[in-house]
Amino acid sequence: MINFHPSTQQIESFVAGVLEPAEALMVSAHCDMCKHCQALERQCTDDIATSSIDDVAESFDPAFDVMLANITQQPAAERASQFIRQRESAKPVTIELDGRVFQLPRSLQRYAGKIGNWSSLVGKLWQAPVDLGNEGVAYFIYMGKGGSVPEHTHRGSEMTLVLDGEFEDGVNRYDTGDFCCMNGENTHAPV
Repeated sequence: MINFHPSTQQIESFVAGVLEPAEALMVSAHCDMCKHCQALERQCTDDIATSSIDDVAESFDPAFDVMLANITQQPAAERASQFIRQRESAKPVTIELDGRVFQLPRSLQRYAGKIGNWSSLVGKLWQAPVDLGNEGVAYFIYMGKGGSVPEHTHRGSEMTLVLDGEFEDGVNRYDTGDFCCMNGENTHAPV
């Protein structure tokens, strides 16, 4: 069960398109995995869309309402429906490390071909860089059962999305789908 989520402000900012790219990717991937946040994302999207339409409608003449009503009454385009069917029937995209296979959330699937080589850090900890293009680099981190990271704090922020498994850090226990954000005020020791 997912217990840790992005803040409502993060989801609102994600929907508004104002998050930094790496944070937007993390929030999007979490929403792919979390029904609760999917509902919040839909509600924020509806609120922004309604607000935008109201703002635009106020600046146009009355014919705008007629035009908008005509557009919204049209049947869905076949091409869009075909795209949705293809996306829903697509095979899950996975990554592999040491014989273990992990399914990627939909928003991370486009980066599957941009994952660098896995490298061992310390103990049972591995990392693989993910090239985000002009947006920078993110990392997949794998911690084997019984692995640990020494107690530490962060400069800036660290966002973690648990794709598979669980860990605890002396503060909380995180499970598949959980989203956590640490900054310089936090000290933890993941195990």
